[in-house]
Amino acid sequence: MRLFAGLLPPQPVRDELARALEPHHAAWPHLRWIDQENWHLTLAFLGEVAEEVLPELEIRLGRAASRHAPMTLAFTGAGAFPSARRARVLWAGLRDCTESPGGAGPGRGRPRIVRLAESVMAGARRAGAVQADEGKRFRPHLTLARLRADADVSPLVEALGPFAGTPWEAGAVHLVRSHLGARVRYETVAEWPLTARAPGGRD
Repeated sequence: MRLFAGLLPPQPVRDELARALEPHHAAWPHLRWIDQENWHLTLAFLGEVAEEVLPELEIRLGRAASRHAPMTLAFTGAGAFPSARRARVLWAGLRDCTESPGGAGPGRGRPRIVRLAESVMAGARRAGAVQADEGKRFRPHLTLARLRADADVSPLVEALGPFAGTPWEAGAVHLVRSHLGARVRYETVAEWPLTARAPGGRD
């Protein structure tokens, strides 16, 4: 089964962000906008995982989640990979409201969500659920749209720059199965609360 571990933003937060994006859809018809029902923050992409690995994976991910405290996050601004002028992916930035300002998007510092992602990936690796570790640095973001070819989305990134979403609590890690097809569908297989009493966490 094709799996990833991530955080799922609550519906009101998704609705708020969707309203901010809606006026831009008509002006950017070549973007493949992601259905807001499928919005998620990936902590670890696992790919194809054998059924027999699942029990150990669930133990390891539950253990990882227990070492981290809930965190208050907020969507803010926008950006693109690999760059706004040669974009293939449009994303919304993320801010940890319980830490110092400045963590508005991918690549800024090492906030708690990064440490959580490192713990989750370490647990998945120990369970044998990661077949190939590409060594990519975790960059927290919410994918909003994809492009089939490089395009300059600088005006869109600039227009979305002032967006500052309502803070929300991320309180659980979800193990999610991807059902591929004409329309991608996600199914939560298991979830574990973030139960540590203080911020931080270790692998």
